[in-house]
Amino acid sequence: MAIRSKENVVSAWAFLIGIVLALIGGMLSALFGDLNPFLLGLLLVFGLIIGFIGVAPNDINKFMTSSVSLVIVSFAGSAGVRNIEFLNWQIGNIVSSTLGALLVLLVPATIVVAVRSLFSISQR
Repeated sequence: MAIRSKENVVSAWAFLIGIVLALIGGMLSALFGDLNPFLLGLLLVFGLIIGFIGVAPNDINKFMTSSVSLVIVSFAGSAGVRNIEFLNWQIGNIVSSTLGALLVLLVPATIVVAVRSLFSISQR
């Protein structure tokens, strides 16, 4: 049985809640208007929690590879799918705002982990 630290549990919950909030908030904002500033702030805080305590030193390379690819795809996708419509549903707006909400969660986490990685490299 693996031993779990409290930091890993907190960051795992922060990541899960952040992803769910980003998906639901992004979909609802496309239907009802802009993203709620409170939701954006909450996603930012969850991203910082993930970045500061969520990534173990031996998982930095995996996290950076996956998060940078998600950030690039989310950024490109949020700009490129705005005008897609299907059966009078603005599917492009829903996808674009959902990817934008994911960016608000992932960018702070990626920046914090990248800076932590640079500091650990410079200390060697």
